[in-house]
Amino acid sequence: MTAGLFTAPDPVNEPVRGYAPGSPERESLAARVAAMAKERVEATMVIGGREVASGTTFAQVAPHRHDLVLADVHAAGREHVTRAVEAARAASHDWARTPWEERVAVFLRAADLLSGPYRDTVNAATILGQSKSVYQSEIDAACELIDFLRFNCAYAERLLSEQPRSAAGVWNRMDYRPLDGFVLAITPFNFTAIAGNLPTAPAIMGNTVVWKPSEKQVLSAHYTMEALRAAGLPDGVINLVHGDGGLVSDVAMAEPDFAGLHFTGSAAVLKSLWRKCGERVDTYRAYPRIVGESGGKDFILAHPSAEVEPLVVALGRGAFEYQGQKCSAASRAYVPRSLWPVVRDGLADLAGSITMGDVGDLSTFMGAVIDGAALRRHADAIAGARKAGAQVVVGGGTDDSEGWFVEPTVLLTEDPRSDTMTRELFGPILTIYVYDDARFDSVIELADTTTDYALTGSVFASDRAAVRRAADSLRGAAGNFYVNDKPTGSIVGQQPFGGSRASGTNDKAGSLFNLMRWVSPRAIKETFAPPTDWRYPHQG
Repeated sequence: MTAGLFTAPDPVNEPVRGYAPGSPERESLAARVAAMAKERVEATMVIGGREVASGTTFAQVAPHRHDLVLADVHAAGREHVTRAVEAARAASHDWARTPWEERVAVFLRAADLLSGPYRDTVNAATILGQSKSVYQSEIDAACELIDFLRFNCAYAERLLSEQPRSAAGVWNRMDYRPLDGFVLAITPFNFTAIAGNLPTAPAIMGNTVVWKPSEKQVLSAHYTMEALRAAGLPDGVINLVHGDGGLVSDVAMAEPDFAGLHFTGSAAVLKSLWRKCGERVDTYRAYPRIVGESGGKDFILAHPSAEVEPLVVALGRGAFEYQGQKCSAASRAYVPRSLWPVVRDGLADLAGSITMGDVGDLSTFMGAVIDGAALRRHADAIAGARKAGAQVVVGGGTDDSEGWFVEPTVLLTEDPRSDTMTRELFGPILTIYVYDDARFDSVIELADTTTDYALTGSVFASDRAAVRRAADSLRGAAGNFYVNDKPTGSIVGQQPFGGSRASGTNDKAGSLFNLMRWVSPRAIKETFAPPTDWRYPHQG
């Protein structure tokens, strides 16, 4: 055994590589992308430390080349989910009693593996499987996932060090236990980092986990799990199952030991899972924790004093990076009439300059949307907007001949509560409402009340009084609020991420607040000289 008051290494945000033409990192990654494009991975489940093949498979394809099969994925049946729960249960005793410094050592090593030998692999898997550009992959699959692991280890130490005061003759202590059972992590396709964080954050705090990634993110999940196992993750601590989320949640959430849900996805699915939990609450050993992030309809609000060039860049990057497939993507904007002509021309030039295509070409800015269903949803939304009277400023086209491509699209509407101003589309579609300059205060209210979401938003203004009015009035409209910046790109340790209302439980991924949800504290009082007389002084 070892003895000492250990401290986790001070976390520092992972530097983002530039991948400039001719750079060694670009050549290395390009070679890895080319090699992995020729492979066809057999993606098994990992249950109790063993690779498990169900024999029932589905294919994961590259969204930008839907004839390119990347993986044959073994889908879980009910029996596999039950086995994963049993494996989590079997591992829980030893993992909960593993010293915290031994637990975090596993994840700190995983971070270093992802920073080094696994970096090209997880980036290439994200480029191929999720159609992310090289920059979007680097800031996600490498940097943000590494940051989640390193910062969460430091937050774990900080949480454990939070101890109560002790009076004379008494020693009070706080024991941070894991939850009473296993955690179910259901993760989305759009961020490799989120998919890695949702199972690992509870595990850092001593919980065991059943992890169900999106069917469209299997390849990068496969290699994330491989990195965790290479780092020494004990068998059964995180159990990876693939396939239908409804089946997995039905089986896992029927178990009496179901103790928590860590989820990122749509509001409709989060509500259905919450309802499922409520219907079964009488069967659980304890009240399950539900931590969920469930989308957004994120805004940019421009004041007449806003600087035009930064505004145009924020609109373009915020709406079109990763094809708008971010919960934080800018999808509605409010622009003053005095600025609209130059904003319109700037956006048209920007959108027209964007390169879109096979992201295996590392110079590409935009790839494809995730699948054919997404493409059809976006095409229908654009067609519906046109029919309702919206003007297509730029873009509007789709092409599914080789991949599922949607052009960067800007719509102009005269109805601030139209469909594309209120519905989360999860695509490269930005709808703009132009308002009379004198109506800024009433447009602040519009931004607040137009949707039920409250994830991200930003205000652009040089007038400080306008910034103050917007920040105050929009206090409940965005869990992440930006001033003179796009509403995307939160960094672990700098902008803890999450929203409220229909956007989720706002437990702030990548922060101390999230880790607090995965412990069940026990207060310990030790009295050194207990009383020997039952009577109190007032009794004489």
